Amino acid sequence: QVQLVESGGGLVQPGGSLRLSCVASGRTFGNYAMGWFRQAPGKEREFVATISKSGYSTYYADSVKGRFTISRDNAKNTVYLQMNSLKPEDTAVYYCAANSVMIATMRYDYWGQGTQVTVSS
Repeated sequence: QVQLVESGGGLVQPGGSLRLSCVASGRTFGNYAMGWFRQAPGKEREFVATISKSGYSTYYADSVKGRFTISRDNAKNTVYLQMNSLKPEDTAVYYCAANSVMIATMRYDYWGQGTQVTVSS
């Protein structure tokens, strides 16, 4: 089992920035690719970004490409999502997830509980 705990969400004005963190425990963090997903009110959960086990490879949804950056620190068992130039449509609950392979779909093995991000003036 892998336990995931997200933090860093909050209220931010349009154009602002936030950095989300997700700390993993329970298994060797470096054995898992990590992903970030989000779910806006009334919408399905969607893929945001993923990063390989080593951190050398990343992949983003078109809607966040150039604004969001995923990274990881395997020594700290933590994956990050740096979000810049935030827009109201980025408002959602953000989830991190862990999987044995790097994929851009919902088929992740382990999920966190989520952290709320609200972009509003």
